[in-house]
Amino acid sequence: MKFTEQHEWLKPEGDEVVVGITEHAANELGDIVFIELPEEGKTVSKDDEIVVIESVKAASDIMAPVDGEITEVNEAIVDEPGKVNEDPMGDGWFFKIKPSDPSQMDDLMDEAAYQQFIS
Repeated sequence: MKFTEQHEWLKPEGDEVVVGITEHAANELGDIVFIELPEEGKTVSKDDEIVVIESVKAASDIMAPVDGEITEVNEAIVDEPGKVNEDPMGDGWFFKIKPSDPSQMDDLMDEAAYQQFIS
């Protein structure tokens, strides 16, 4: 698993990568009430704003962690945004992306580096 400074986690699955937000981010946001996901099939560039999250505390955007194509989105969290608060590192995933340059993952933090980053 890899992590970004924007508190996203990335879990490789074959030639795709599952992306969500960390437990730390979900806790900081508080109760999530709205999520807008990108369209499947959309090609994105690293750092493009692709997800909108609104919580009782704040609104924020999720940036694309790598270049690639969105292959799947988690519709369940659109209907029930609270799933992200309940299980941010599992059922609360946001989207799957097929990276066009998998080496971009090499620049991201591992879990130990992320834990140090948030402490």
